Amino acid sequence: MITLGHYLALAAVLFCIAVAGIFINRKNVIVLLMCIELMLLSVNINFVAFSRFLGDVDGQIFVFFILTVAAAEAAIGLAILVTLFRTRRTINVAELDSLKG
Repeated sequence: MITLGHYLALAAVLFCIAVAGIFINRKNVIVLLMCIELMLLSVNINFVAFSRFLGDVDGQIFVFFILTVAAAEAAIGLAILVTLFRTRRTINVAELDSLKG
């Protein structure tokens, strides 16, 4: 039987992997965006687990809003990434620090 602790442990492991991915890889913007999405996924697992454990649907409804924001964030982030790659020919974060107006 899968208990609440199993869900929380899985979410904690996913969140730690995402944080480690952000700290280890600070050069590639795509990996940074994927790590942020992994963090949102781990939070969603927590919401669904507590919603199921407590017998309330409020957590699952909140997950739909988080998924909507995550989809918008991914679309906008990738659009910005494509625009930056077209102008600078790189997706290295260290080379994207200067803004020209």
